[in-house]
Amino acid sequence: MLTGIFIERDVFCSNCVYRRKANNMAERISIVVVDDHPLFREGVVTTLVESGLFDVVAQAGSKEEAIIQAEKHLPDLMLLDVSMPGGGIETATEISSRVPVIKIIMLTVSEQEHDVQAALKAQARGYILKGVASEDLISILQDIHNGDSYISPNLAVNLLMRSSEKPKRDSPEDFDLNDRERQILEKLAIGMSNKEIADDIYLSEKTVKHYMTNIMHKLHVSNRVQAAIKAYEMSKYPNR
Repeated sequence: MLTGIFIERDVFCSNCVYRRKANNMAERISIVVVDDHPLFREGVVTTLVESGLFDVVAQAGSKEEAIIQAEKHLPDLMLLDVSMPGGGIETATEISSRVPVIKIIMLTVSEQEHDVQAALKAQARGYILKGVASEDLISILQDIHNGDSYISPNLAVNLLMRSSEKPKRDSPEDFDLNDRERQILEKLAIGMSNKEIADDIYLSEKTVKHYMTNIMHKLHVSNRVQAAIKAYEMSKYPNR
């Protein structure tokens, strides 16, 4: 029904069409795609462009090119490969330092735990394996743009399992978390997104994001994934 109303306005008002196109362009997520394999890179670019949700402002194939494009375009998101020339982790580290506003996502074949941990340490907001389906990639990138973090599920499980092998003595009390922050952290630990948490505890998503910022600050972590791991450790080995 709503679509019909928009179609009517498009037919009878050419200015309305222009405004809608302008708004759609403004709402697109700007992104730079960096990979040293042109065929794969072009495939990713095609997927993003055809979704209508992204504006691919540049492409690059090395660390040097990536840094240049990052500083030139200041995109919302940047996709990097771990094994690219100059090193994807090194590139993420430098871009995070120079242009911290950019949200960096690793899109790679590497399933090595040390690469995942290094990427998180380099302030990457996501770690996605290249076998991801196109529709899933688009959804993940939208979520990261909206403030979430992401690690491919099997890699996240490995990280959690490895952390459980090392007993921790931290507890929520050690970080001065209030009751609401503990509640949100518990839900984060079981994989809920900000929106799902907001719906579950009857808060706005904006309020949940505010709480998440406070929680990450108190836990001394830089993203939601690290906070989730910390929450898992605290639940697995509570301080008694």
